[in-house]
Amino acid sequence: MTQDPALRTLRSTTRGFAFPVTVGFLLWYLLYVLLSSYAHGFMAATLFGSINVALLMGLLQFVSTFAIAAWYARFANRRLDPIAEDLRHRHAAPTVAEQAPRNATPQEAGE
Repeated sequence: MTQDPALRTLRSTTRGFAFPVTVGFLLWYLLYVLLSSYAHGFMAATLFGSINVALLMGLLQFVSTFAIAAWYARFANRRLDPIAEDLRHRHAAPTVAEQAPRNATPQEAGE
């Protein structure tokens, strides 16, 4: 199975999505941490009411996490799952029920 071109496609497609999105998210998080550490005045700036830049950016960390999870789920359903399902069907070992003759009794089929 490791030599199957479909597996290579599955792996490269997964990496093509996961690595850039992970790097982007880590940079976004690092920006938040660095601004919190070194730009106190900027992060303390009031946007409206008692909401400041730091609070908004902190909340956006959660929003971006859930958005990335939803984006990945959609990506996986459309691009990864069909390839994985094909691999599963082509390389799966036959089950006991598939090996038993059609007219065999349950005891003969090993059930």
